[in-house]
Amino acid sequence: MKELLKLQQLSYEINDLVIFEKANATVQQGDVIGLIGKNGAGKSTLLQLLLGTIRPSGGEIHDFHTAFTMEMIQQETESHPEQEKNVLEAKLLEMWRVPSNPFEQLSGGEKLKSRLARGFSKEADLLLLDEPTNHLDQESMEMLAAYLTSYPGTIIVVSHDRLFLDKVTTKIWSIEQKKLIEHRGNYSSYMEARKQRRLSQQREYEKQQKMVERIETQLDQLSSWSEKAHSQSTKKEGFKEYHRVKAKRTDSQIKSKQKRLQKELDRIDAKPVEEEYDVHFSMTANQKVGKRFLEVKNLTKSYGERILFQDAYFTIQHGEKIALTGPNGAGKTTLLNILLGREEAVGDVWISPSAQVGYLTQEVFDLPLHQTPEELFYRDNFADRGKVQNLMKHLGFIPSQWKEPIELMSMGERIKCKLMMYILEERDVLVLDEPTNHLDLPSREQLEETLAHYKGTLVIVSHDGYFIEKTTTEKLVIADQRIYKVTDRLPTAQREDKEELTLKLETERQEVLGKLSFISMNDPLYKDLDRKFNELTKDIQELKNQNRFA
Repeated sequence: MKELLKLQQLSYEINDLVIFEKANATVQQGDVIGLIGKNGAGKSTLLQLLLGTIRPSGGEIHDFHTAFTMEMIQQETESHPEQEKNVLEAKLLEMWRVPSNPFEQLSGGEKLKSRLARGFSKEADLLLLDEPTNHLDQESMEMLAAYLTSYPGTIIVVSHDRLFLDKVTTKIWSIEQKKLIEHRGNYSSYMEARKQRRLSQQREYEKQQKMVERIETQLDQLSSWSEKAHSQSTKKEGFKEYHRVKAKRTDSQIKSKQKRLQKELDRIDAKPVEEEYDVHFSMTANQKVGKRFLEVKNLTKSYGERILFQDAYFTIQHGEKIALTGPNGAGKTTLLNILLGREEAVGDVWISPSAQVGYLTQEVFDLPLHQTPEELFYRDNFADRGKVQNLMKHLGFIPSQWKEPIELMSMGERIKCKLMMYILEERDVLVLDEPTNHLDLPSREQLEETLAHYKGTLVIVSHDGYFIEKTTTEKLVIADQRIYKVTDRLPTAQREDKEELTLKLETERQEVLGKLSFISMNDPLYKDLDRKFNELTKDIQELKNQNRFA
């Protein structure tokens, strides 16, 4: 295969902080390269270097084919200028069902698909994609994977999605400990090779340590003999010269052993295996009294002739963990904004006035980007400031980022800054709109664990089925212009008491029955309410007949 680009001893640093150094790698025609690494490792920076929008601190990038074209699709943009669409862009927008609304009225997934369609329509020889799977529902993800595997050009894609990387990549670039590691194969094969490499490194290090221990024991023994010889050379008359010569010979042996030790160390040069990057944090909720957090009646939302949902009825109790699901463009973020009073709609929304709500939006531009964490999380005493800095450390930040403007941080690090607000404030309700977007795998797994044990009320939008299963117990589903509340069976670690769950369903069924009693069978709402009543009855009966809930 032809080489398009070659990285030779490439380094980049900003404000005296080394991002990566002495990177060597090649881009060959037809490659689909998965670029991976923790938040802040320098993945987006490397794409910018390849694109030529920033210059390296050292080394160079060789371009072997000056005629080839390059296009980058960034992970987030605040705007998307209108321009005339070519045939391919229009076809992709139609295939991905992106409405022709103004960009600011589109959902997060629709905005991403608009940018993907425009980028793909350029048909570049080298396509740079920065986290293209964020915001996408499962169907759109599969369509994207299929498109990339059939793309005739060369691709470099940044992603934290393991399954997606396995589907599309032929090579992996991993930024670890400021080094770029190149591997031929997909994500799973890279992780297996990485595991074997670390095991081999650990064995070599342990072997070296045993050798060092053995030689140092010999050196200690020789030193003891030398001290004894020197001591005897000054004490025993008639034998001083003998012991002096013996001491000198022992000293010579010690120096020889030391040289041998150093030579062996230089030859093997094994270093201990670096500890795995890890993230630790927890969230505490204020204790909440009362039953209901939120109640919605007859809610309808539309944009012109486009109806998102209509005549919605549902309640959320304190302590419930709700997954808000639906395809891209169904109105999930719009519903969150309506519930929190940020957007108007027809119908009634009641929210507990005592609820302390933390709302994590999808946006990464709604932070004061010019501020530093020191300014954003200002604390007037040393102990509280230390608490914030310790939290930053557990979230994977380095000490110098305490005084680094947020605008210089990666998108994943910006999401972590937003999460810090709610970790510190101990809100009793968390509304999280796609919280795993941009987060590296360790951060995502820790967030799963934290939310699974969170004692407050949760409402989460996410397209990550595994994340939803780990963190929530019930669903609000937006489909066919309706909103349905569905109670799922819970994972073992999250199961409620069977009697309490049955009582909750009985209460919800009584609410539905009460609404049915006030409307006629000809009312448009009757069919939906009757279906909901039957579903709840079935769920209650299953709980009584089965012992699957602890």
